[in-house]
Amino acid sequence: MSDLRLTFAIGDYLHMRELTLGRVKPEGIDLTVLTLPLETIAYRFLATYEWEVSEFSMATYCTMVANGNAPMVGLPVFPSRVFRHGAIFVREDSPIKTGADLKGKRIGIPQWTQTAVTYVRGWLQHDAGVPLTSIDWVQAGVNDAGRKEMTTFELPSGYRLTSMPDNNLGQLLVDGDIDAVISARPPNVFLDGKHGIKRLMPDYRAQEEAYFRKTGIFPIMHLVVMRRDAYEANRWIARNLMDAFEKAKRACLPELYQGGTSFLPVAWGYDHAEQTNRMMFPTDDPWPYGIKNNLKTLEPFLTFCHEQGVTKRKLTVEELFPKEVGFELKI
Repeated sequence: MSDLRLTFAIGDYLHMRELTLGRVKPEGIDLTVLTLPLETIAYRFLATYEWEVSEFSMATYCTMVANGNAPMVGLPVFPSRVFRHGAIFVREDSPIKTGADLKGKRIGIPQWTQTAVTYVRGWLQHDAGVPLTSIDWVQAGVNDAGRKEMTTFELPSGYRLTSMPDNNLGQLLVDGDIDAVISARPPNVFLDGKHGIKRLMPDYRAQEEAYFRKTGIFPIMHLVVMRRDAYEANRWIARNLMDAFEKAKRACLPELYQGGTSFLPVAWGYDHAEQTNRMMFPTDDPWPYGIKNNLKTLEPFLTFCHEQGVTKRKLTVEELFPKEVGFELKI
C-alpha cells in the first residue's frame, strides 16, 4: 500500500528544515512541502484551501472555531512564537512614553484579529492598566492601502473600530492622524529611519523577559492546521504529523548549540541561543509543542480573544485540538 500523499505549506523555519528536506518523514505519509511567506500561505489557504496541511494564524483560527465554521483542525505545533512589546510604534516627538500613556489615544492596527495585536492588547489591559474601550482603534494596511480582515467577528460593547481602507498606518502615523501603531510587521516608515518613527519601548527585550518571568506567557503566533476533510478521512494523520514535527524540531537543536560551524550568521550565535533557551526553560524543551506544556500561554490567550471580541465566546483549550493529540505517549 502506498503512503497517503499530503501537501504542507510552511514558512522557512530551521525547526521545520528536516521535514522540508525530507530527512524526517511522517509515518505513512508522502509529504510535499511548500516553503512560502506567511502572508501568501494564509491568504491562499483561506481563499481556496488548496493544500491539506498549513501554517496558520493562531487568532484567526480561534475566531473561526468560535464561529463554528472552521474547515480546519489544529495541531499543537507552533512554528512561530514572538514576544510583542517591540510591536508598538510612535513618533519620536510623541508625548507617549509608556504603555499606560496609550489610554484614550488613537491607535492603528492592521487587523483586529491579528495574533500579535491580540497579545499586545492583552498586555495593555492586564499589565499596563489601559481600558481597551478608551482607545479609538483604526484598521488599515501597514504599508499599503486596501488590507481587510481575514474573518468575521463582533466587537464587544463599548469598543470603537474604524476601517480606513484607502489609507496605510505608516502614513497616518507620520501625519499625526493616529498616535501609535501596533503591528507584527514594522512599518516601512520605521525601517527606513527617515520619518521620525520609533518603538515605544526601545528596551523591549528587557520588558519581554520580565513579562515572561511574571506570566509564563511565551506568545504563540502561528500553529499548524489540517484541512478538516483530510483529517476526518484519515484521523491517524494528526498523531503521525505531530510526531514528525517534534522529531524535526529536536533534530535542529544540537546544531544550534554546537558552535563548531557558523550555523547562524551571527557571532556567538550558538552561545546566545543556548543562554536564551536556558534562561527561559532551564530544564525543559526550549520550544515546546503539545497542549500541557503550553497551557500558561494558551489559556490567557483565549481569555484575551474573548475579552476583545476576537472570539464571540470563551473557548477552552481542548476545543482547539483533536483528541488524537490530547495525550502523551509513555513507554
